[in-house]
Amino acid sequence: MGNLRKMPLFKGLRDADLAVIAEISVKKHAEKGAHIFFQGDPQEAVYFIESGEVKIYRTDANGKEQVVTLLRDGDMFPHVGFFRKISYPANAMAVVDTNLVAIRITDFENVLLNNPQLTMTLYGVMSDEILDLQDRLEAQILNNAYEQVVKLFLRLARTHGVQEKDGLVLVKTPLNNSDLANMIGVTRETVSRTIRQLKEKNLILPQEKGTYFIHQEKLTEELLGV
Repeated sequence: MGNLRKMPLFKGLRDADLAVIAEISVKKHAEKGAHIFFQGDPQEAVYFIESGEVKIYRTDANGKEQVVTLLRDGDMFPHVGFFRKISYPANAMAVVDTNLVAIRITDFENVLLNNPQLTMTLYGVMSDEILDLQDRLEAQILNNAYEQVVKLFLRLARTHGVQEKDGLVLVKTPLNNSDLANMIGVTRETVSRTIRQLKEKNLILPQEKGTYFIHQEKLTEELLGV
């Protein structure tokens, strides 16, 4: 029950309510590269990340991959499908060895019906997800490719960053340049070129593969000044 308490969605629950969730929870392990579910499969469960990272992505009719988001410790997925039968809207893949808590969707729905506080918290999480998707769609429509890449790094700094000294934020992400490009609908060459430009301006400092130091404040100023 202690690990469940660490999940943002369950932090405010009483011990008795948390015990109910613990009874219907099943621990699962997904090795690096393993799929947790596939796009189009009947949705059977909702998942919480105990430790690790999960990539959510979609595949179009031509096999092109579109990265939707990257999730980490404490995150829940998917955020849809409650109280109606649907298929999983995207693929979920463990990008590192990942420990999960799985709850059957029907069991979780029963908990929501009996716990208005949890339902309102979940509503807030879903609202945040919708706002994030709106921001990303707006960026694709209104911003040029350079601005989209800048906004992507700022979003990664906000959601996956760890504050370091000298105003730097450390972002460790398993996304390569192709993944980053797919997240915002630009080419890999555009991402590579923009990363070089941002590095020359000392706004981001690429380290080992998938790791960046980001001057978050300076990068924000760069976006405002574009």
